[in-house]
Amino acid sequence: MCHKTLIHRESGFSLAEVLLAIAISGILLAALISGFVNSSIRAEWSGYNLAAQNLAMQGVEQARAAKWDPNAYPAVDLLTNFSPTIAILDIPVSGTNIAYATNFFTINVISANPPVKSIQVDTVWQFRRYKGFALYTNTLMTLRAPDQ
Repeated sequence: MCHKTLIHRESGFSLAEVLLAIAISGILLAALISGFVNSSIRAEWSGYNLAAQNLAMQGVEQARAAKWDPNAYPAVDLLTNFSPTIAILDIPVSGTNIAYATNFFTINVISANPPVKSIQVDTVWQFRRYKGFALYTNTLMTLRAPDQ
């Protein structure tokens, strides 16, 4: 009687397949973490941007509230000279992460008859980047007549 031996081969992964699977998993994990970090940075930037836009709107409201009455005697025009103002951005503060911004005002005469002026407020603020800080500017512009 002839005996045939059955050879059982163990099936499994080779070293090259295992290393390739680890490399693909590492790339996917790095992409996932990078996506979370970038979305977090963008969300923080959006908060700063919204706070700067709000600060620019406050500057426009300040300029619109200034007394300007060319028909009075003597004529009153307090809408001519606004110096730059520094303010704290309205973002959540924890410890020492206070962020400052500067409002720059530009007021120009558009028309003398009827009297119209343009009010432009540029809010300059900084945001940390990967390697240092970058400056950003939010700009609001509106027109104003004396009776407004």
